[in-house]
Amino acid sequence: MSEILCQWLNQELKVSRTVSPKSFAKAFSTGYLIGEVLHKFELQGDFSEFSESRTSTAKLNNFSRLEPTLHLLGVQFDQNVAQSIITEQPGAATKLLYQLYIALQRKKKSGLTGLEMQTMQPLTNLRLQNMRSEAFRERLKILIPRQTDFNLMRVTYRFQEKYRRMREDVDRVHSEKLERMQKLSEEQRCFNIEKQRLSRRRQNEIMAQIQAAIIQIPKPASNHTLKALEAQKMMKKKKGAEDVANEIKKFEALIKKDLQAKESASKTSVDTTGPMTTDLLNTYSDDDYIKKIQKRLEEDAFAREQREKRRRRLLMDQLIAHEAQEEAYREEQLINRLMRQSQQERRIAVQLMHVRHEKDVLWQNRIFREKQYEERRLKDFQDALDREAALAKQAKIDFEEQILREKEIHEQIAVERAQARYKKHYAVCAEILDQILDLSTKVADYRMLTNNLIPHKMMHDWKELFFNGKPIYEQASIKQIAAKPTEEQLIELEKRDLLDSNDYDDYKNMVGEWALPEEMAENLPPSNNCILGHVLHRLVEKSLPPQVESTEPELLSSSVKGCVLGKTFSGKTTTLKSLQKDFPVKILSIDTLVQEAIQAYHDNEKVSEASSIPQEDRKEDQLTVRAQLGAKSEQLLKKGKSIPDMLLVNIMVNAINGIPVNQNWILDGFPMTLNQAQLLEETLTGCNRYLMEAEGKAAQISTLAVDPTTSKEVPLPSSAFDFVILLDISDNSSLSRMNDVMAEEFSRVISHEDTSEHAAAESQHVDVDPNLRDQIQHRIIGFLDNWPLLEQWFSEPENILIRINAEIDKNSLCQKVKEIFATEIMKKKNKVEKRLEEKEAEKKAASLAEPPPPTPPLPPEPEKEKETHQQRDPSKTPPAKGKPQSETSPGKQESLQDGKGKKGSPKGKPPGGKVQVKKSPVGSTDIPPTPVAPPPPKPGSEEWVYVNEPIPEEIPSFLVPYWELIENSYINTIKTILRHLREDQHEVLKYLYEITTSFQEFLRRPDHKQDFVAQWQADFNSFPDDLWEDEETKAELHQRVNDLRDRLWDICDARKEEAEQERLDIINESWLQDSLGITMNHFFSLMQAELNRFQDTKKLLQDYYRAMERKIPIDDSKRFTRIPLIRLDSKDISENQLRIPLVPRISISPETGVPRPKLKAILKGKIDYSLENVQTNFEADERLVMDTWQQASLAISNMVAAEIHQRLIEEDKENQPAESKEKSPQMSTNKKGKKENEPPKNKKEDKHGKGKSPPVAEAAPVVFTAEEIAEIEKKNELRLRIKEEHLAALQFEEIATQFRLELIKSKALSVLEDLITKVVDIYKLMEKWLGERYLNEMSSVEKLTEVARYHIETATKIQNELYLNQEDFFINGDIKVFPDPPLPKRPPPVEKEEDGTLTIEQLDNLRDQFLDMAPKGAS
Repeated sequence: MSEILCQWLNQELKVSRTVSPKSFAKAFSTGYLIGEVLHKFELQGDFSEFSESRTSTAKLNNFSRLEPTLHLLGVQFDQNVAQSIITEQPGAATKLLYQLYIALQRKKKSGLTGLEMQTMQPLTNLRLQNMRSEAFRERLKILIPRQTDFNLMRVTYRFQEKYRRMREDVDRVHSEKLERMQKLSEEQRCFNIEKQRLSRRRQNEIMAQIQAAIIQIPKPASNHTLKALEAQKMMKKKKGAEDVANEIKKFEALIKKDLQAKESASKTSVDTTGPMTTDLLNTYSDDDYIKKIQKRLEEDAFAREQREKRRRRLLMDQLIAHEAQEEAYREEQLINRLMRQSQQERRIAVQLMHVRHEKDVLWQNRIFREKQYEERRLKDFQDALDREAALAKQAKIDFEEQILREKEIHEQIAVERAQARYKKHYAVCAEILDQILDLSTKVADYRMLTNNLIPHKMMHDWKELFFNGKPIYEQASIKQIAAKPTEEQLIELEKRDLLDSNDYDDYKNMVGEWALPEEMAENLPPSNNCILGHVLHRLVEKSLPPQVESTEPELLSSSVKGCVLGKTFSGKTTTLKSLQKDFPVKILSIDTLVQEAIQAYHDNEKVSEASSIPQEDRKEDQLTVRAQLGAKSEQLLKKGKSIPDMLLVNIMVNAINGIPVNQNWILDGFPMTLNQAQLLEETLTGCNRYLMEAEGKAAQISTLAVDPTTSKEVPLPSSAFDFVILLDISDNSSLSRMNDVMAEEFSRVISHEDTSEHAAAESQHVDVDPNLRDQIQHRIIGFLDNWPLLEQWFSEPENILIRINAEIDKNSLCQKVKEIFATEIMKKKNKVEKRLEEKEAEKKAASLAEPPPPTPPLPPEPEKEKETHQQRDPSKTPPAKGKPQSETSPGKQESLQDGKGKKGSPKGKPPGGKVQVKKSPVGSTDIPPTPVAPPPPKPGSEEWVYVNEPIPEEIPSFLVPYWELIENSYINTIKTILRHLREDQHEVLKYLYEITTSFQEFLRRPDHKQDFVAQWQADFNSFPDDLWEDEETKAELHQRVNDLRDRLWDICDARKEEAEQERLDIINESWLQDSLGITMNHFFSLMQAELNRFQDTKKLLQDYYRAMERKIPIDDSKRFTRIPLIRLDSKDISENQLRIPLVPRISISPETGVPRPKLKAILKGKIDYSLENVQTNFEADERLVMDTWQQASLAISNMVAAEIHQRLIEEDKENQPAESKEKSPQMSTNKKGKKENEPPKNKKEDKHGKGKSPPVAEAAPVVFTAEEIAEIEKKNELRLRIKEEHLAALQFEEIATQFRLELIKSKALSVLEDLITKVVDIYKLMEKWLGERYLNEMSSVEKLTEVARYHIETATKIQNELYLNQEDFFINGDIKVFPDPPLPKRPPPVEKEEDGTLTIEQLDNLRDQFLDMAPKGAS
């Protein structure tokens, strides 16, 4: 089959590349030839975009463009087929080409072009095909490796081949080297064997010469006697012993002479070479070898001494034996000398020659051995030097390689950190981009729902979610949450809490959606209730345990405290040592302090007896704090653990506490982390910055009442440091400095110095950490990780951070640090002086503010009289002035003005009159009358002094939880209601969109008009051709057209009636009424929350002020006022079962209802009687909202009036017995008091009249002292201030609640009106769609009628289909109801002769003539 396809491709299609069966898979693996084949059949219009390259990108491009064309032809093609073709699997390309061949032949037979085939496809299939193409491209992109991966694989394979060749070369070189070494070892072995053979041969020759030189002396004749034989033997032995002894003495004497000569020569040579060679030999010679030689010499000397002793002992024995036999031997010698003289001389000469030869050989051997020893020592010394040099060179190379490796590791770590930062930033940007896309899609979705009019509140909520990084779309349902919610549910809960908090803030601050409407813009919103805030603050303080304030005076120290930070080898220790030389400053290093603490523990450092505290463990008590910290540190270090930050901070703080107050100190490289900085600052200053910030934020959380005197922000404490210096240095500089230090240490170690210099150098550089090379990368990374947090810590409250570029020379850096330290010293000194001046100024101001001591004894009594007069007038005025408040309480503003005015009047009137009354008895008539005093401060103002009388201990413990319950209940209720309102808004939009879409779909429902049109067209075309011109036929056809038009109009009318009925059904649904009822219930719940808060606050204030007055709290048995809600269902429920009262919806008949102007504006235009019910129901709902608001407002006013009335009744009861006791002493002390009480002639005269009768009867016996009168007046004044403050707080709450209720009422009306407007607009839009569609359908029928009448008049058939679908009418040119008439047959072609050109027939005749004349083609 592949051969057939190759023939088809090469011969018929003539593709650009010749295809053979062997290279079939490879030729089609790129997809280019497949595109060329499709292009030749005019199916691949974008063939110019194809690429012949074999890269993965080109393949992906080619096959992505082929996929839609192959699917259009019906060829089975997906990503698996494409992958098999790309990977050149056998048979894959052949199978695809065969299917393509079949499809192309089918297409060729049909005669359709590619464009025609595409247009024949349905629109939905085209969209689906586009989606499939995109999915195919993505999946194919995943399956096909990238070109970079191919290139990487190619590069990897090339380097693997190169590595393999290099390994082979190395193995070959190694084998050749081994062969050479084996050959050398074999040659050396052969040489040694030959050398041994020559030495044995030479030794054998010498032995042979010695044997040849020995003369055989005949034995003398033996004596006949035994004694003579024994004597001879003894003589021979003695003589041999003497000869041996003499020879040995001579040999030893010669050896001693040689040794002395060599020692003298070696001494002279050693003296000339100098001590340097001796030192080098002593230092670098092989100690083991020398020790062995020395030991061997000592053993030889000891053996020589023992041998000498044995020899002497043997000689002595031999001499004694020799003396005994000397005589016999001499005789025998004398006898035999003459006989053996010639032989003896020859033998002695040979022996002497032999001995001389042996002595020469021994002497030469000794000299040769000494030379060998000397050469060996020199060679060993030279080898040691070479070995040390090679080791030093190799160590240097290793050190340089280590430096390069460290740089590479650092660069790799830097790249990894950069990649991590990039990934982090990329993830953040991707998340932000996803949120932007979600926000965009959400906006697009709601634009469809709201017709491009998104509510501002929704957009604001989406922006809040976007700015807080929360997902816009719902991640999970939170209607049913399990015990352990999922992460998606937790996210949804966070979103809900965020939106609830924002809604509550808008509601509380009256901004955004809860901004004041135009009718309330003139009335400013109520401010904070300062009195209630003060009450709550006092209750909270009483409920908390008392805080003991430190009475120690603040010590002002001029010492400078700082720290120097930076990377390793940035120069911290060096600069601080230089700074310590010029300034009296203490340098503290954490490493040194830890070592000192551990050493103190080892030294068993103990505290003094006076400071020891007796505890159970006596040993632990005796140790100092530093030793105890050192013990803990050592335990952790022995376990292999790091020292925790808290322990390090304790060690550092212990060292700081040991420094004198006025001494400067600087920390070297500490703190290293943010946690250490926080712990150090908290330990030194006693304040936690984060805790104070958290407390400040908690205090700034929106509460219902705030005390302005305590709500001021507490300034953060100053930092524990006066300055922080950062020695900034790059990572490469740090590494280079470390390498320089290590190189210096290495050169110092390997340098050829003497032992004392080396030890001194080591003692000078003990501080260098041996593990520094392994730790440098971790230290740099740790500093880079922790420094951003430390920089923020030292920069935020007070910018005490100073940066210095440390990549300069040592002297300049030290000079900069010294200048900065001197500047900081001057700053601290100026700061301390300024603080001292401020303290002195405060002391002077306090001394000036103190009143002078009361020298005269009498003035206190007039002052008490003033107080009594001041108290009597207020005690009389409030009861009479409180009654009008109860009568006029429904008006919220009038009640406030009346109450405040009446409360201010008693305190404003008495001062002027009382001053004159007090001054007159004393006799000071020269003083002119005082001017009118300014009005007294109002309760809650900044000048008002709050009443802080003691209250029972159990009151705060009850009222504080009660207020927390009030606040939490109020906030949670408001948030819940606002959440429901927010969710209802979404539901309203969705419902309106659903009814609009469903109504549009209902209008677009199919009709059967096309069936009638098709039937009429078939009947029209079926008329015979001869009747088209007949007038009666035309009239019949016109009548049929009219019948068709009437039938189609009837269908249109029926559809219109059905649509109108559908619209009426939608309007008459109960959804709108239910939605309005739910919305009104939400707003009624808001009113109830405000009412509950007011009732609870009133109860709290009542209990608090009654507790200050030492009164029993009133048991309020009345139930709280409840605002009724709207009943949404028709179920009958008894009132006893209802916790909240329900009221039915108010219904207004259309006849009685009068439309308001706003509704007229909403319902303007043509009167739609279907919307009259909506209008009447809205008026009823509006009236119900107004009634509910008036009911809540009236309930609040009644509660305030009842509280004021109750206060007045209690005060009347208290004043009746008090007036009888106060009247007589007042008449006796001051008669002018009556005149002062006469001017206010109001209702209080009746009460004064009632109280006058008892004092008349008891005036004589009752007498009070001045102290008792003053105490009574103070109580009256206190009671008046409590009452005034209580009523002011209550009336302030009344104003705030009334304002909130009015705002809720306005918001409810606006929301209801907005909802009605939206619904009415939707209903009108439905009516508009219905009318437009009806008119369009009618016009389409008219167009159809015109076309039909035209064809009737022209007497022509309608070949193309007439299409009438709903409101669309057109003539479908693609469909013909009857076929076209057949075309006439084409006549056969006739060739004509033109311009002398022969025709085919003439050419055939000419050919025949030529054949006849010359059949073979030759004449």
